[in-house]
Amino acid sequence: MASDSLDELRSLMRSHSPPLDALVVPSEDNHQTYIISGLALITMNEALLWTDGRYFLQATQQLSDRWKLMRIGEDPAVENWIVDNLQSDATVGIDPWCVSVDTAQRWTQAFSKSGQKLIQLSVNLVDEVWRDRPAVEIRPVTLQPFKFAGCTVADKLKNLREKLVQDKAYGVIVTALDEVAWLYNIRGNDVSYSPVVYAYAIVTTDLALFYVDKRKVSSEVHSSLSENDIEVREYNTVSSDVSLLASGKLISSFAAKASEENGENVINAGHIEDGSQEKKLIWIDPASCCLALYSNLNSDQVLMQQSPLALAKAIKHFKGLSFPTISSVGPNASIIHYKPEAGTCAELDADSIYLFDSGAQYQDGTTDITRTVHFGKPSAHEKACYTAVWHTLDILSRIPLWKNGLDYRHGTGHGIGSYLNVHEGPHLISFKHHARNVPLQASMTVTDEPGYYEDGNFGIRLENVLVVKEADTKFNFGEKGYLSFEHITWAPYQKKLMNLNLMTPEEISWVNSYHSTCKEVLAPYLNDQEMEWLKKATEPIASPAS
Repeated sequence: MASDSLDELRSLMRSHSPPLDALVVPSEDNHQTYIISGLALITMNEALLWTDGRYFLQATQQLSDRWKLMRIGEDPAVENWIVDNLQSDATVGIDPWCVSVDTAQRWTQAFSKSGQKLIQLSVNLVDEVWRDRPAVEIRPVTLQPFKFAGCTVADKLKNLREKLVQDKAYGVIVTALDEVAWLYNIRGNDVSYSPVVYAYAIVTTDLALFYVDKRKVSSEVHSSLSENDIEVREYNTVSSDVSLLASGKLISSFAAKASEENGENVINAGHIEDGSQEKKLIWIDPASCCLALYSNLNSDQVLMQQSPLALAKAIKHFKGLSFPTISSVGPNASIIHYKPEAGTCAELDADSIYLFDSGAQYQDGTTDITRTVHFGKPSAHEKACYTAVWHTLDILSRIPLWKNGLDYRHGTGHGIGSYLNVHEGPHLISFKHHARNVPLQASMTVTDEPGYYEDGNFGIRLENVLVVKEADTKFNFGEKGYLSFEHITWAPYQKKLMNLNLMTPEEISWVNSYHSTCKEVLAPYLNDQEMEWLKKATEPIASPAS
């Protein structure tokens, strides 16, 4: 944010009623989708940016001297900083569309102890000073065919409604973009590298609504949605419809038209309850539903728990990349999510480590893979670090690093969608506790990506995608069933970066087995020159003791 923008923001904060002592600018949008990792806090005297360990080095290089970097996990959380550094009656402004219910409640609780107040703004102040903002592009909604979706919209709605009845809920407000796309078997191109469309959905026991800019919906898509009794409404009407849902007056326009033609009173046709009925709840996910929509509901009628779709959707046809390619050499590789830019990029050479993290979107799946290589002669230290990284699952993957006093500032694995978000919940593998994490279950996909990053020197990361499978074990203690992982990423590791003296015979045998499968899987797709490289890359390695 330029210096003049900061000054303009502070001017708007002073003129606001009531005047604002601080403004929080999160990275999330109206659907709690984040494109960049960071949270800004602007006060009358300071500008602070919170970001996580993946971006510490990058932020240090890119922030101007008017900004202070706050390191998540090392510095106080934003709400704690506000409590400790602002006066007891401070007012803190937020755009309620860009803050989740969970987050707003946590901040409100923290501020209440000191008398500070969280203020919901009617306009986004950053938008007020963002004069060169690009115009919104109208990108079409597309259909995800059954052969790729694996389940019809009708069946998904049927299963969802059964879940609503089971939990004594009348309806659910679906706010996460990937969940809307999954539920209605539609895709879009509104978010870079994720085939989703800016949209909401409301599903009750008797209606299904799709809130989107109607200019994006072709007659073909409209017809397909109508076949499943899904009504298309304008994107910006969702707020008023949530209020109608809360009051029991939300009905489909089809029903309203039919009732009017029959001379019926439709005002309460969609009632949720009356004096003789048990109260029915409206389901929201507090992690993805924004405060603005939640504020239109009565708190005593809200079922706040993880979306019923979050777990359901976790269970060739190139469309584009699934995230910006990370291609980094030497010191740049120590920036966890480095993106080549003029002035900072470096040339490949024979003396530096090269890290390449890439992924793509295909209509039948999403990919994410990372490999680290050296084009010359790696040092003993580089080989030791690479070998320490080369292990499998979080606490286990960190032990070899910990033994050498090393670690990395990111989780070891995340879920991955099917022609959806490359980072998909609700599950993950991480050293941090996440309240919304769920146990791994059979048929989930998850990445495995341990790493090590030495600031100003090099970075190492290795990443495969795995499928969670039911394990075939001799015994089944506790009758709970055990799980295993199956690799579905096949790309050789660089053998010359491995220090075989640091590997057990079992690990060396595993590498040989993995490389044998790589050769078998990839061979049909390679020409003669590529095949020669693959044969050399997958030649068996022998234990130093043998």
